[in-house]
Amino acid sequence: MEIANEINQVRPFRSVFQQATINLIFTHNWLSTKMKSFFKPHDITMQQYNVLKILKGANGPLSTSDIRSRMVQKMADTSRLVERLSAKGWVSRVACCIDKRLVDVTISQEGLDYLEELDGLDKHVENIYNNLSPEDAFTLNNILDKIRD
Repeated sequence: MEIANEINQVRPFRSVFQQATINLIFTHNWLSTKMKSFFKPHDITMQQYNVLKILKGANGPLSTSDIRSRMVQKMADTSRLVERLSAKGWVSRVACCIDKRLVDVTISQEGLDYLEELDGLDKHVENIYNNLSPEDAFTLNNILDKIRD
C-alpha cells in the first residue's frame, strides 16, 4: 500500500524527498513492530539479540564500548544491557587485564544455545520481505547506503 494511503494523506507531499522521509520513518516503525512481535514470546529484546549476535561473531571478548560501536541501535546504556544478559546466563563478564576499568564480555554456551533456539528469526525476516525479490533487496540496500553517504 502506498504511504499516502497508509497514513490517510489528503494533500500531496511537498516533495518526493518528504514522501521518502515519511515512508522511511513509517516503515521503520512497522518493521520494529514486526520484529518486537517475534522477540516478545522469547523473553529477549532486539538490542539483547543484537549483542548476542555481535558476541557470537567476535573472535574473543569485547568491551561494552566495542559492543556499542557495533550495535545496530547505538545505546548509551550498553553496560546495563550486558548486566541483563549476564543475569540470564547468556554472557560472562571479566575485568579487562589491560585496563581494570573495562569489562570484557563473551557469549556463554547458554547464550550460543539460546541463539540456536531463535533460528526461526531468519524465516521471520524473510516472510517480512516476501514482496521483494533478491534484486529488489539488493537495490534497497544500495539506496539506503546512498542516503547515509
